[in-house]
Amino acid sequence: MVLTPEEWVRQHVVHYLHVDKQYPLSLINVEKQIILNGLKKRYDIVVFNSDGSIHILVECKAPHIRITQETFDQIARYNFNLNATHLMVTNGLAHYSCQMLFDEEKYRFLKEIPEFSR
Repeated sequence: MVLTPEEWVRQHVVHYLHVDKQYPLSLINVEKQIILNGLKKRYDIVVFNSDGSIHILVECKAPHIRITQETFDQIARYNFNLNATHLMVTNGLAHYSCQMLFDEEKYRFLKEIPEFSR
């Protein structure tokens, strides 16, 4: 396996979620295919709740890729099908996370992803 810049970011985010935020590795899933509007797409990282619902959806970019509104729109489109309660976009240098407020049809930016709670 080649360690691409994006893969480097992905591996560091998994480490951060597991070590710093205490999410069990058994709840973290990396690079799986999903179907969006008939198109095959791949998500970078998903953290599941113990009931199988999605808690966090993470989009990783290479460090030289700037995080823009378009980047955030990409993860929001993925989330229409996945219904994650939290979204995170990172290039390893800049990190943005938010909590979905489904009832209000909006999201609220957070300083960081919440820690795992049992």
